[in-house]
Amino acid sequence: MKNWLPAGILIMGLLYIFFIPEEPLAIKILFKIIPMILILFYAYTKNAERMTRYQQLVLFGLFFCMLGDGLLIWFVIGLSAFLIGHIFYIVAFLNNWSFSWLRMFSIIPIAAYSTWIGREIVLSLADKGEHSLIIPVICYITVISIMGWAAFMTGNAAAIIGGLLFVLSDSILSWNKFVGEITYAGPLIMLTYYTAQFFIASSIRRNYAYPSLINRKYNEPTIYD
Repeated sequence: MKNWLPAGILIMGLLYIFFIPEEPLAIKILFKIIPMILILFYAYTKNAERMTRYQQLVLFGLFFCMLGDGLLIWFVIGLSAFLIGHIFYIVAFLNNWSFSWLRMFSIIPIAAYSTWIGREIVLSLADKGEHSLIIPVICYITVISIMGWAAFMTGNAAAIIGGLLFVLSDSILSWNKFVGEITYAGPLIMLTYYTAQFFIASSIRRNYAYPSLINRKYNEPTIYD
């Protein structure tokens, strides 16, 4: 069955993005979280016979992100659920720390980008008088930026792709919501979001897989337990 899960995730994700109407809202939210339920199950089956600490942390992260999907209609509550999900991802990624100076210095472009987009969003919120959102947004940008950097520090290709796509997805969402309208923002947000979560789920492996992207010898095995 787990071999069919990626196809099921793809089909249900595309169904939600392109075919489910905005109303009724309850149906919209239900179909929004179905792909995440499938991704959760996919992550569980990656290593079901012996649950690793990394897998447990990723499963908790996926679960809280799924809650965030359903609760985002109450923005701060949904944002808080996503923030908790990112904290679980950070702990998971740091638990699989694989140091290299080149990966370490990825914090510089990540911090520069986060500072720039954070400044733009905060200025826009201030102009609109939405001062109550400034602190939650800054906290969230900080945490997701750390998550993206922590993904780099694993040296795990799937985790890195997932972390970067998550940053991209939330960047599109935040810019579209607070700064200026982006064409096709809805599909872009959800396509990058579901893909990010799928790659993070795929980073769970017991066997030798997902070699480091940077500074690892060719064909050197890596275990992510």
